[in-house]
Amino acid sequence: MEGRSRSAAMPVAERFVSINGEGPRAGRFAAFVRFAGCNLSCSYCDTRWACQPSCPVEQLSCDQIARWALEQGVPCVTLTGGEPLLQPLLPELARILLERGACTVEVETNGACSVEPLAALRAAHPGRLALTLDCKLPSSGMAQRMLDGNYACLGEADCVKFVAGSEEDLVEAARVMREHGLLQRCPVYVSPVFGQIEPADIVGFLQREGLTGARVQLQLHKLIWPGVEKGV
Repeated sequence: MEGRSRSAAMPVAERFVSINGEGPRAGRFAAFVRFAGCNLSCSYCDTRWACQPSCPVEQLSCDQIARWALEQGVPCVTLTGGEPLLQPLLPELARILLERGACTVEVETNGACSVEPLAALRAAHPGRLALTLDCKLPSSGMAQRMLDGNYACLGEADCVKFVAGSEEDLVEAARVMREHGLLQRCPVYVSPVFGQIEPADIVGFLQREGLTGARVQLQLHKLIWPGVEKGV
């Protein structure tokens, strides 16, 4: 840890350059920083390895992470997990990235942590700090952990992502979209749990429900690198 205390470092499970697999920046290159640890345990989690206490990590300072990310020369830095908002230093890391580079900083969060610590940064750097907020649905086993107050913090640069595996999931997604006016607030994406629901069923449901402002999306990284969990 180069002489720094553990409290001044962040546990990085992996860092790599790839394309964004989903959301409004799908298909665009990004420097990914994946933090270890999560406060949820979703049934379909595809990064469970990064949530285990035994996950090997690099303990890196904000400066070290920012220097590496900005050296990659790509237009976006994606901070993900696990759950990145469990890291107390995350707002500081985002601030450093925004002040040192011209990149967009995207934070992928699971909906069970408050996004308010990032609010001041958004005001200082309009359009360059984006939140991708998951809303967990019943088949995840974690729907009861969602913080509804987060939706009021979202703007047009952000997005909400629903991963659906059943008709029950789609009904809940529709309820949340309507109750919180999400389609008028930010882009909304609905993706299938691979192998549990057909994408065509999602399309049909959204059309029947008049939720045609939502976007159906398949996760590109799972199509390009099927079965690969790390480095993509």
